[in-house]
Amino acid sequence: MYLKSLELHGFKSFPEKTVLKFNKGTTVIVGPNGSGKSNITDAMRWVLGEVSSKSIRGTKMEDIIFGGADSRRPMGFAEVSVTFDNTGMLGRLDCPYDEVTVTRRYYRSGESEYYINRRAVRL
Repeated sequence: MYLKSLELHGFKSFPEKTVLKFNKGTTVIVGPNGSGKSNITDAMRWVLGEVSSKSIRGTKMEDIIFGGADSRRPMGFAEVSVTFDNTGMLGRLDCPYDEVTVTRRYYRSGESEYYINRRAVRL
């Protein structure tokens, strides 16, 4: 099993749908201060079930939703999906799928939705 992609939409500094693809081997994320590198780490923790807003550098869970900018209105939700390649024999998840996508969506109203391969599940 290995990390295949991370998709962010409305999460912190990523208002546009952003897809990061990870090929086998080494992948690094570089950029200047304030470019969102830490937000990628926060997104990964959050989509995999983090419930403490402090652990993802916020004071309340609403802080993960893009708050707006001079040229852009605030978003009403944040969504992150992480996809794993599950074809290898080593470290394989115990499920029948060759690809596993975990999605978490949070709305300003406080409602949350969780999905595995586009099927609704509980946290």
